[in-house]
Amino acid sequence: MSSETDETRTRILNAAWTLLESAGGKGVRMSDIAKTAGISRQAVYLHFPTRAELLIATTRHIDMLKGVDERLAASRSATSGLGRLDAFIDAWGNYIPEIYGVAKALLAMQDTDEAARLAWADRMDAVRDGCKAAVGALKADGKLAGSLNVTEATDILWALLSVQTWAHLTLDCGWPQRRYVAKMKELACKALTG
Repeated sequence: MSSETDETRTRILNAAWTLLESAGGKGVRMSDIAKTAGISRQAVYLHFPTRAELLIATTRHIDMLKGVDERLAASRSATSGLGRLDAFIDAWGNYIPEIYGVAKALLAMQDTDEAARLAWADRMDAVRDGCKAAVGALKADGKLAGSLNVTEATDILWALLSVQTWAHLTLDCGWPQRRYVAKMKELACKALTG
């Protein structure tokens, strides 16, 4: 791709990001994104043939700009299951507040907007993969509770670390961020290791 094409693509992704956060789930049209990016709607479609592709690319763009791979490095390189679990919860739990505006918008839109549903599912599949890797490391170390299989344990961890749980505890209940992360680590360890 040319640098001009890359620049236009980045403008589109940044415009979509801005609109998702500011719209709060009120739907973001391709024409709105084009206007915000200062380009034609046709130009947006040249880069992203469907709205779903654009929303998925936007969430991945955010992850790239916020260094999600670097944030997960400690989890991925952990030498024990408990270490991997701890580092994963630390990385994801502290990332949620940074992406909450976009997450809230996609959650609000997903029931009536297929593109938003697909974008949200794409990101939550990635989180689930991280949960499964942490659970797999516990299993490999012989630390996974005997009453759980990997799928059930992954389900539990994924539900525990949901954006909705974070919002309930920090926004609705007023938990400080540090307490939220510490309690999620404690609860996950108790639930998954028995």
